[in-house]
Amino acid sequence: MINLDRPIHPGEILRAEFLEPLDLKPYTLAKKLHVPRTRIERLANETTPVTPDTALRLAKFFGTTPQFWMNMQASYDLAVEGASLQEELKEIERFEAAA
Repeated sequence: MINLDRPIHPGEILRAEFLEPLDLKPYTLAKKLHVPRTRIERLANETTPVTPDTALRLAKFFGTTPQFWMNMQASYDLAVEGASLQEELKEIERFEAAA
């Protein structure tokens, strides 16, 4: 089950919405995508990001779009980075154009 109280890594979506329901193992998916087994294992374990290369391959295989995978990665990265920069970002004043 996906926890919505924290940023969602694309690997969690891959695992929960694709691999598990389709009874696919990371090794099997890696073979079908023509990539190293470790790439899919690390992605599914949320220890590596989706790269453009992987996004293109996942999109082709699952009938999604590369943007689907890359947007998830970008959203995750922004949420994680935003949380770590929260205090610094509070100190930045918004630019106001002169009237």
